[in-house]
Amino acid sequence: MRREIFAGSAVAVLMMTTAACGSSDNYGGKAPAVQPVGDSKQVGSGYGDPYGSGSGAAPAGAADKSGPAGELKVSEIQGLGSGVTDSAGITLYRFDKDTPKPPKSNCEGDCAAAWPAVAANDASVSAGIDAALLGSVERSDGTKQLTLAGWPVYRYAKDVKAGDALGEGVGGTWHVLGPGGKPAKAGKGAGAGAEKEKEEKPAAEAKGGELTAVQNPELGTLVEDAEGKTLYRFDKDSAWPMKIGCVDACTDTWKPAAPVDKNKVSGIAPELIGKVKRPDGTEQLTIDCWPVYSFTGDKEPGDTTGHNNKGLWFAITDKGKKAKVVG
Repeated sequence: MRREIFAGSAVAVLMMTTAACGSSDNYGGKAPAVQPVGDSKQVGSGYGDPYGSGSGAAPAGAADKSGPAGELKVSEIQGLGSGVTDSAGITLYRFDKDTPKPPKSNCEGDCAAAWPAVAANDASVSAGIDAALLGSVERSDGTKQLTLAGWPVYRYAKDVKAGDALGEGVGGTWHVLGPGGKPAKAGKGAGAGAEKEKEEKPAAEAKGGELTAVQNPELGTLVEDAEGKTLYRFDKDSAWPMKIGCVDACTDTWKPAAPVDKNKVSGIAPELIGKVKRPDGTEQLTIDCWPVYSFTGDKEPGDTTGHNNKGLWFAITDKGKKAKVVG
């Protein structure tokens, strides 16, 4: 890679010699095509084999996990304390990448096969759960999913009997549902699923080195980091030649995203994932060769308050494009 610095400017230009980077919305369709970097094999949904069977098939006992919960109960979950179960004692979960206000599920497709949504009808509560916390949210397929304190409720396909909590801690984003809608508090022996994840995940991934494509009802398919923060691109950057326009004080508000393993992303083509060295020597994530940032003004997972900021900052799509401007 060779670098050029524009005279009289703090803007850094980085030229890539091993792969062409470009974007049709930056060059009127005349940019060179993006070339796959390394292994160009697609990774599917990014959730892997949700059942650990090697074939993607559900294990015995995993069927009919999307039915009504019946009477929700507060049950003692080994290693976690009080968690919510359905009328059959099956553990219920919440997903950190969902949102409660307004309720929104971001688990679709293969994700929903591993984490079946609990139907909203015929739900009631027993002692320890406030009935006023019950609600529902309409999923993309038109079905109604149960919510507790606004959080969409799921079962885990690998839990096959009452008391199982194999989904606790999976991906760092799935947690046993507590009676008030918060995650049940983890303790020693917090479920075999959690322990297995800790053993299998390298330290870098455990810190949140992944990306996920999620559906935003207004803006389309956006990219979020492992903490659920929306990622953005900047019109004063460019993809070819690769140019970084956000330096110095700009990075106090717009934080350069750290590079990730391109083979550990969900819903984004691995060949679009890259990195670039910034003027200060640090490395930054790129999507379709666009440098990517998070916005300090976003306070909750799924927030998009940085979109169309000053007409220069835009939520980035799974293709590396600018999300549409609405309103």
